[in-house]
Amino acid sequence: MGKNENHGGHWLHRTVRQGRSLAALLPMMAAVFVAYLVIGLAMPVLPLHVHQGLGLSTFIVGLVAGSQFAATLISRVWAGHQADTRGAKHAVVTGLLLAAVAGLLYFLSLPFVGTPVTSVTILLLGRALLGGAESFIVAGALTWGLALVGPQNTGTVMAQVGTAMYVAYAAGAPAGTALYAGYGFAAIALATTLIPLVTLLLVAPLRPVAPSPHPRLAFTRVLGAVWVPGLGLALSSVGFGAITTFIVLLFAQHGWDQGWLALSLLSIAFAGGRVVFGHLPDRIGGAKVALVCVLIEAAGQALIWLTPWSALAFVGAALTGFGYSLVYPGFGVEAVRRAPPETRGLVTGVYTACLDLALGLASPALGLIASGAGISAVFLASTLVVLCAAAIAMHLLAHVPAKWAPVRRQEHAPLKDSKAVSDSEGTETALEAPARLTSPPVYEACRRQAET
Repeated sequence: MGKNENHGGHWLHRTVRQGRSLAALLPMMAAVFVAYLVIGLAMPVLPLHVHQGLGLSTFIVGLVAGSQFAATLISRVWAGHQADTRGAKHAVVTGLLLAAVAGLLYFLSLPFVGTPVTSVTILLLGRALLGGAESFIVAGALTWGLALVGPQNTGTVMAQVGTAMYVAYAAGAPAGTALYAGYGFAAIALATTLIPLVTLLLVAPLRPVAPSPHPRLAFTRVLGAVWVPGLGLALSSVGFGAITTFIVLLFAQHGWDQGWLALSLLSIAFAGGRVVFGHLPDRIGGAKVALVCVLIEAAGQALIWLTPWSALAFVGAALTGFGYSLVYPGFGVEAVRRAPPETRGLVTGVYTACLDLALGLASPALGLIASGAGISAVFLASTLVVLCAAAIAMHLLAHVPAKWAPVRRQEHAPLKDSKAVSDSEGTETALEAPARLTSPPVYEACRRQAET
């Protein structure tokens, strides 16, 4: 009876703690939602505006669309450093202001529709600013979230912020299509300007977290800590990119209907995995979760490659979405725990840049495979690449960083007097505990334990 009561109390305590963490993260999730909503609004209509409205070539369409993603990739590291040195709130506010200015540039391009080259040049600047805005908002939100709920909740922070991204994408596309159909590109420009400004009203009253007091560390040191988890994220992202780019073409090739449903199932399974299991990387370890998830994702990719029926392709898409859902927070936990605590903004920027780079390179590479060996071969290739991410996860499991070795409270008496709380198995990382302890002897004991 007592055991059941203890178990029930532990479950209730964990549930309440998770609820508080989610409540603390809501403003950050809102800011990220806004960033990706304004991106999603323009995504389905930019090709129409540039190609049909301005009469420019499909190459220019690709250039306008790609300029945002290029700017995002380039600015990730800078945005992360700003979040570390000037504060997470400063980064989020900067990103929202940049997004609003991007909307103003959208407006400024409209009077020059009669001179398409001038109009599209201004539009390119707006897209580049929007890419920078995305970097600042995401880096600031992740750094802010980690500061509020602690690094022991890294997986939860990344899962919830990532969920806000994809929900915004899903909502932005139909909303942008409706606005463009009813009121033209001016409506997109107005929404892109006003939505970030309204969000500033939500962010402005929030108490900022102090920036890192530590001196700036060399970028190479952060890259050295992050590149292995980042490589795992990059490899696993190829499967996700294969479906979003080629699943509709695969359905068309086989004469199957409802190719859009595969994308919907991918998104539903992805969001469901994040919501239901987003806490697992923090509880049982990021590398363990990433290993299981990439195997599930690879199974989904292989099923799409082998299937003779559309129903199995739907199952493969759902498996891919569910497996990929926890890859980002899984490898992300490993990236954060391997880097110095004072560089979390830079870490999240570099880590997320691995995702940007992978998606940017994977689509054309898989396109070459499709041209030479057929669309089905794309999913064979993506299966093999995703399986390589499993090897990365196993490597991380076998190489736990010494400075993050767990410290058991029952083995070290000083920790019993602290308010440190463990999420699993009564342990807490040695570098997490001092952040919440006020006793210098306890702090030094934790430091010595980490060094040994």
